[in-house]
Amino acid sequence: MYKKAYGIIETMAPLHVGASAGEETGNLNLIFRDQFTQTAIIPGSSIRGRFRADMRSHERGMERKWYGHEAISGEENTTTEALVKFEYASLVWLPVFCPGQPIVWVTCPWLLKRYKQITQISATLPEPYTAPRALQGRQVDTNRKVLFFNLGFIEIEHEADLSAWIPAGSNLNADNLVVVANNDIAMLHDMALYRQSRVKLSDTEKKVDGGAFFNLEALPEGSILVFPIALKEAGWKPFGNDVSDELYFGGLESIGFGRCQVTLGGAYQ
Repeated sequence: MYKKAYGIIETMAPLHVGASAGEETGNLNLIFRDQFTQTAIIPGSSIRGRFRADMRSHERGMERKWYGHEAISGEENTTTEALVKFEYASLVWLPVFCPGQPIVWVTCPWLLKRYKQITQISATLPEPYTAPRALQGRQVDTNRKVLFFNLGFIEIEHEADLSAWIPAGSNLNADNLVVVANNDIAMLHDMALYRQSRVKLSDTEKKVDGGAFFNLEALPEGSILVFPIALKEAGWKPFGNDVSDELYFGGLESIGFGRCQVTLGGAYQ
């Protein structure tokens, strides 16, 4: 019988977890996306690899117990089953810039449904186009409140307190949360992504080395994701006696990408 736990990831810097080469377009390095919502995910293998490397750095040898023994070239039957199993991390809240208005964090019922299944909260799933009464949108008339984004606008149709959907340990402002429809989240997600162009300079002068130009996309700072954890044995303490720690995920760590705060919940010990 597995013990159920989960992890909350809050990005503290842009996060780039790259897609496979077949999913890239031209010289644009894409991030992994969920096939249904087309929103960013972090594969379970990336999460496991990060936890494994972190444990290896301060408890060498214990990573084989908790995350499984790796295959050894030329030897048989060296692999073992992991005692800790990770699934992919999906978005819960994504910050989106609204011109002339505060930044809002958006989500959709599909993403909240997975969050509820993982964390076992009892809150009722909100309807699309729901926001708190205090949200500072533009009041078009006495009955309509509208949020304007870069490529369009959304009219708030329902008012509700969404504070129950803020993960423990997060600093999200409950007044700036918006639930949109499942078919809107992909467009808003692409508007919110951090994008950067990168070049390689010549070794001898400040000049672009021909052919070494590419663009990349990343989740912005302030994004919140959730991932489930299954434990076959008690005693797993990746952060010692703490429930939270900073970890780096994805690529480009040396230039400030990937720094995240990870908080564990559920029966993880």
